[in-house]
Amino acid sequence: MSWQQPNGPAWRDVARRRVALGWSAGACTGVTVRLCTLALTLAAASGLAAEPPYALLGEAAPDFALHAAAGDNVRLSEHRGEVVVLSFWSSHCGSCRTQLTALSRSLATYRSAGLSIYGVGVDDDPVQSRDFARSARVDFALLLDPAKSVSRSYQVDNLPMTVLIDRNGTVRYALRDYSAASTTLYLQELRTLLNE
Repeated sequence: MSWQQPNGPAWRDVARRRVALGWSAGACTGVTVRLCTLALTLAAASGLAAEPPYALLGEAAPDFALHAAAGDNVRLSEHRGEVVVLSFWSSHCGSCRTQLTALSRSLATYRSAGLSIYGVGVDDDPVQSRDFARSARVDFALLLDPAKSVSRSYQVDNLPMTVLIDRNGTVRYALRDYSAASTTLYLQELRTLLNE
């Protein structure tokens, strides 16, 4: 008698026990899929929880002045009294363009409530940044930071990265990635700041 023969008597006994217990190949697969899904969800949640907190939360936002790809230069300190969103991007980042478009929609909705949004390009090559800025269809200034001084002062460690600054100039929220779930969180945080 061999366990490796699917039609042998021992194998038929195992199959009968599975049927008697209500197990089937489909049920086992369903249970396995559910367990795998649960494990992946927990691993993802653990990964989010393990991410170190953004060091600038609750701190004064570092001031800067940058050239815009088109239009006037921008100095952050001139926007006290407004909620400011900084989005750090690169022309090589595919999700950056999607996020900038989503931010442009939120600006259209909340500009009258005192919202300002600026995109900060971190490309080494200003020509690439300008080309990207021209092709991006957004309603806010895209700033150029080829020396990366602003991105260093904001401790940018992933692209796209979004930082929300309250009306008093304090960093209140940082989003280190872009997804549908993060957009919902961003809008909740943004509404909170606009209502203060």
